[in-house]
Amino acid sequence: MQLTRRKTAQIAALVLIVTAVWLRSVDNEVPDAVRQAEVRTSAPQSNPIDYAFETRQSSVLVTGQGRVARLLADDRDGARHQRFVVELDSGLTVLIAHNIDIAPRVPELQLGRRIGFHGEYEWNDLGGVVHWTHHDPDGSHEGGWLEYAGERYD
Repeated sequence: MQLTRRKTAQIAALVLIVTAVWLRSVDNEVPDAVRQAEVRTSAPQSNPIDYAFETRQSSVLVTGQGRVARLLADDRDGARHQRFVVELDSGLTVLIAHNIDIAPRVPELQLGRRIGFHGEYEWNDLGGVVHWTHHDPDGSHEGGWLEYAGERYD
């Protein structure tokens, strides 16, 4: 028995509909925490910071680099932080909050110079903040770092 093209198309459409309904029911059974973890791990490797900003994610470990766009006064409330704004190659700006009670200050930061970083990203509507750019004295959190003028500060 030979199927016509029309019958073949109808069967294919039915298979697609059944598959879509099944996938939707399986997705609804996945706990929210697992679904959020999947979103975080599916970030494009080319620019995870832009992805975290666009999807309003926080507590995401990121590595990036950019140019120093603005120097700010140290935050002296509680633990002291060296603060500056970095403009990524994409144009997004992020605040770097580097704990100078734990790690050495980056000396002689200059506007326009490139800086690399690894830390924890926290979303905000201004571009976000990267902190934990230092080692963890307790060893309970992945350590971060800053790289500037050939030196690493962690």
